[in-house]
Amino acid sequence: MATRIRPSSKRCAVIGGSGFLGRHLVERLVDKGYTVNVFDIRQAYELPGTTFHQGDLCDKEALLVALKEVSVVFHCASPAPGSDDRALFERKLILTSSASVVFEGNDIKNGKEDLPYAKKPIDYYTETKIQQEKLVLEACSKEKGLLTVAIRPHGIFGPRDPQLVPILVDTARRGKMKFIIGDGSNLVDFTYVENVVHGHILAAEHLKADSPLCSQAYHITNDEPVPFWDFMSQILVGLGYSAPRYHLPYSLVYGIALLLWAIALLLRPLVHFKPTFSPMRVALAGTHHYYSCARAKKDIGYRPLVSLKEGVARTVESYSHLRKGPELKAE
Repeated sequence: MATRIRPSSKRCAVIGGSGFLGRHLVERLVDKGYTVNVFDIRQAYELPGTTFHQGDLCDKEALLVALKEVSVVFHCASPAPGSDDRALFERKLILTSSASVVFEGNDIKNGKEDLPYAKKPIDYYTETKIQQEKLVLEACSKEKGLLTVAIRPHGIFGPRDPQLVPILVDTARRGKMKFIIGDGSNLVDFTYVENVVHGHILAAEHLKADSPLCSQAYHITNDEPVPFWDFMSQILVGLGYSAPRYHLPYSLVYGIALLLWAIALLLRPLVHFKPTFSPMRVALAGTHHYYSCARAKKDIGYRPLVSLKEGVARTVESYSHLRKGPELKAE
């Protein structure tokens, strides 16, 4: 997120405002009295207090129109994580960062923001997040009036999420959510989308030339690390599906994923196939990765607005249309 200082102004722009996080952010900003310019490649909704600007992020002229006379810019545009199109990520400027910038597939427990960037990013998504965070934080210039800060959420979930819940339900319906990778004790941060929005707005409101936020990164999570498979089970059971119950050794699954990845790489010139379980997905499901919010608490007064329990309940309720029906009765 980057902002040009104009303390009295409440006009802002949200780039990627039609997306999952972006739309939640727009709605909250309007609730707080902001006038919002929304810039995205598609218009997904209409909302009083917003002006929609449609265009490609790489079209400088179209983007400048959306940024005219705004004092705060939130950059939330991003291709979906997991895409294997490197060029798609390299042509995007992504200024909502991610805690994954320090994750290499090994355990991280209560990780601080000063952890080094991953030398071997787990995917293109993470690789480009690292690149954009470095560029944005290095661009901070109090003399030029451009102040920058990076927000690092982790495991965003909530209503209208196009990724986690729909994919989880689809996998369960195909009978492929029966196994737990590892012993199931690995703790992970999941963050309700309203808390991520809250962290962004707090950062914008505290970002001043004399504040400690300038050129810093901040972890924003629910601050409630939970066993990865417990969280997945809560979503599944809440929608009427069976929780995974059979354990597979982490090292075995990771080794198979590596082998399949290598085979896919070798065969790519002849045939393209994408293994269901990549080494990255196995690592995310089987290792500890949770992060400290101490810096955000100290510098911007961050506290989650919605507990993990309440966030899961709201999410399950919002996906009632994906609930298991009588014809799909569990075994």
